[in-house]
Amino acid sequence: MVSKSPLDDPEAAAFAWARFRRIMRFMFLLTVGIVAIAMALLWKFEEVSVHFYIATALGIGFTMLLASALMGLMFLSSGTGHDDAVDNKLPDNSVDED
Repeated sequence: MVSKSPLDDPEAAAFAWARFRRIMRFMFLLTVGIVAIAMALLWKFEEVSVHFYIATALGIGFTMLLASALMGLMFLSSGTGHDDAVDNKLPDNSVDED
C-alpha cells in the first residue's frame, strides 16, 4: 500500500511551494548580483566583444538558476516528507553463486 504524500494536503503544499518560491526569489537576486559583479570584472580587466558579455551573463545566470531550482525541489521533496511516502521496494533479484 502506498502511503499518502504530505503534499496531497493543500495547506501543506501551499506552504511548501511558498517556501520554494521564496528561495527562488532570493537566488534570483543573488544571481543578478553575481552576474553584475562578473560583468564589472570583465569590463575592468578585459577588452572583449559584446557577445562575450552576453554569453558570460547567460552562462552564469542559467547555471546558477538551474542549480538553485533543482536543489530547491530536492529540499521541497525532502522537507515535506514526500520522499518518505514513496514506495521504493524492488523485488529481490539476487543471484545465488555456488
